[in-house]
Amino acid sequence: MPEGSIRSAHRPRRTWLPPLPVAVVVGFLVVAMVTSPLVAQTPTPPLVDSIAVQGAERNTPQSVITLSGIQLNQTINYRQVQRAIQALFGSGQFDNVQVRQRDLEGRLIIEIEVVERPILERWLIRGAEQIDPNAVRGRVSVPEGRPVDRAAIARARGAIDSMYKRQGYYAARVEVLETISTTGALRVTFDITEGGRVALSQVIIEGNSAFSDKQVVSAMASRPEGFWWFRRGEYAEAKVEEDVRERLPAWYGDRGHIDFRVVRDSLIADTTPGKAILVLRVDEGTAYRAGTFAINGNRRFSLDELGALFPFGEGSAVGTGVPSGAPFDRSAWLAATEAVRDRYANSGYIYANVMPEEERRTAPDGTHYVDLRWTIVEGQPASINRIEILGNEITHERVIREAIVMFPGQLFSREALIRSYRNVANLGFFQEPLPVPEFRTAENGVDVDIIFRVEERRTGNVNFGASLGQGTGVGGFIGLEEPNLFGRAKRGRLQWQFGRNINDFNLSYADPAIREGRISGTLSLFNSQQRFTVGDLGRRRQQGGSLQLGLPLFGSRYTRLFASYGYQRIRFTEGSDDLRNTFRCNNCVRSSVSATVARDTRVGMPFPFAGSSTRITIESNGGLLGGTGNYQKLDLEGKWFTPLGTLGGGGDFGGGSSLVVGFTAKAGFIVGDAGPFFTELYSLGGVQFGIPLRGYQEFSITPDGFDPGAAGGSASPFAFGKSFAAMTGELGLRVSQTLYLNVFTDAGNVYRRARFFNPTRMFRSFGFGVALVSPLGPMGIDVGYGIDKVDGFGRPNPGWQTHFRLGNFF
Repeated sequence: MPEGSIRSAHRPRRTWLPPLPVAVVVGFLVVAMVTSPLVAQTPTPPLVDSIAVQGAERNTPQSVITLSGIQLNQTINYRQVQRAIQALFGSGQFDNVQVRQRDLEGRLIIEIEVVERPILERWLIRGAEQIDPNAVRGRVSVPEGRPVDRAAIARARGAIDSMYKRQGYYAARVEVLETISTTGALRVTFDITEGGRVALSQVIIEGNSAFSDKQVVSAMASRPEGFWWFRRGEYAEAKVEEDVRERLPAWYGDRGHIDFRVVRDSLIADTTPGKAILVLRVDEGTAYRAGTFAINGNRRFSLDELGALFPFGEGSAVGTGVPSGAPFDRSAWLAATEAVRDRYANSGYIYANVMPEEERRTAPDGTHYVDLRWTIVEGQPASINRIEILGNEITHERVIREAIVMFPGQLFSREALIRSYRNVANLGFFQEPLPVPEFRTAENGVDVDIIFRVEERRTGNVNFGASLGQGTGVGGFIGLEEPNLFGRAKRGRLQWQFGRNINDFNLSYADPAIREGRISGTLSLFNSQQRFTVGDLGRRRQQGGSLQLGLPLFGSRYTRLFASYGYQRIRFTEGSDDLRNTFRCNNCVRSSVSATVARDTRVGMPFPFAGSSTRITIESNGGLLGGTGNYQKLDLEGKWFTPLGTLGGGGDFGGGSSLVVGFTAKAGFIVGDAGPFFTELYSLGGVQFGIPLRGYQEFSITPDGFDPGAAGGSASPFAFGKSFAAMTGELGLRVSQTLYLNVFTDAGNVYRRARFFNPTRMFRSFGFGVALVSPLGPMGIDVGYGIDKVDGFGRPNPGWQTHFRLGNFF
């Protein structure tokens, strides 16, 4: 076949395409033919010719139009109408908005009709009684003087309702009442019908096996109602949250179940009878035992010193890898860690970081252990660079520095800081609570400056009023006292008490630092006339004075030695024949010298919540000193106070209300002839004379036993003894420096001679009391129940006795 024939057979077919200019022209023609009829069929949207506003009174029509965003001579569509309605509602000025269009002879008219919200003049809460009304008001955030925000009102109503539900008031109802005033303003009242709080009739614990329901519930604040009035079982959601998040995990953790958790809690409430059932689903987890114990990073203290603070016994020596095996107690472990921190802080290591670490493991025998470790980063010890005192405008700085037990250059001690803080507060010259001392790092970056800030308060007072003494009747008193004379803690006091049965004048001056030294002194002068209405003791007149000097014993800050001399001229007149015959004294003179050793570390005066006070006094009367009578006297007294806990306040630095246990023990002995000074002998009973024994009348405890006749208004001349013993135990609540509540138990007896002293033979009582330091002076009421009272025939006759302490007698 020829070569040209073969090429012709394989030539591809060509498709014809018009040239590009021709295609463009054809396309334009097609578009023109299709679209021209459509343009002719769609009318042009009309323009807004005018806008009419209806219903606007407080708002001007122009402001409504501006808010809507609709403009004249512009087209409008449905999207613009929607935006206009949203904008008008969003302004918060209107309750209702309608936008309509109207065709008037070919002109487009837009009509905007609004209903304005009234101005909220005021909102009120009514019916809140069981819950603090201020707390309820805090749930309402509705602004007054503006258009009413109904959404905010609805939110406030829901918040109040939720608040009542959280407090257990499931039957509470909250209604919103609206009233229009004559001016057109709106008043809104949240009307609350509280109903009763639902009471827990039962608490059901599910999932527990290690402890019974009763044991678990005993650890909760939410407990079912019981027989006693204080077991009301009132439900509060806040208490349940505290139980779920804190109380129960802590309680289980103290028993080794450190993985404990509450899976679910629910309340089944029936508001009609006001009862509810609380159901808790728990996962107790595994009970752990204390495993091995190690300490890392310690240099200041040895392993033995720190290991002694380990709370799980000696079975786990530090670093030996031997498990303790004792049940793990989370609270004990954390308390021991805090003790280690205190040990470092009291040695100057205020930057020390003690980190408690726990590591869970399971031994081959299946026992679950938690291995414990203290990792310590000691840092550098800090010394005190400077101690600054700010705010003392009256009190001299020396007085405050005497109360501070730290000094520059000393290693910092947290214990000494707390003691210094309490000593300054004990001065009583500054506003309470005293601000916590501030710290400032010194220039070297390690040592610290300590700043005590104080605020002076008025210390001197003039008091006057009425007084009632169970031995002297009704009277009045006028007093002038200044415990901080010249700003140097010198104390001056003038007291005059007067009445039908009493005329008592006392003047005293005390200087804690004579000539700015360590010696203290007290000078007292008195002129007293008393006619006793209890005990038929007649009339007594005393004139005299005393001088006392004191100095630190062996340089101690809290222990002092006092030496004093006293001189009295005493005269007894009237009274019963028995007393006049037994104690003859026309112009008797008592000349005495005494020595006292006293140690006082109490904190929180006048109602201490910690510390102790001990006092031993030896007194000699007559003899070489002259005067009437010749005897020696020994008095012993000890008071101890231990805090049990604090409600509120600043923890270690005071403040809040303190629960305290107190114990007092007293004893006294007289050897020799007291002569006519029967008031120097020991008498027991009441709170007015001699040794207090609440629950019994004045002078009713005698060496011969209980004297029921003393309660009738007379005292036996044999009611006085030469030795005594008395004890008091109390549980008190120190609400503040001026208010103290307590329950107490007293015991005591008086003995004819010192050799008859027998502290196992005592008269007993118990009761309760309240003490208050008021601007008119201290006062108190004690109600005691005398257990060992008898009647005139010697038959048991226990009963209550009320004791009032007012004015100068407290």
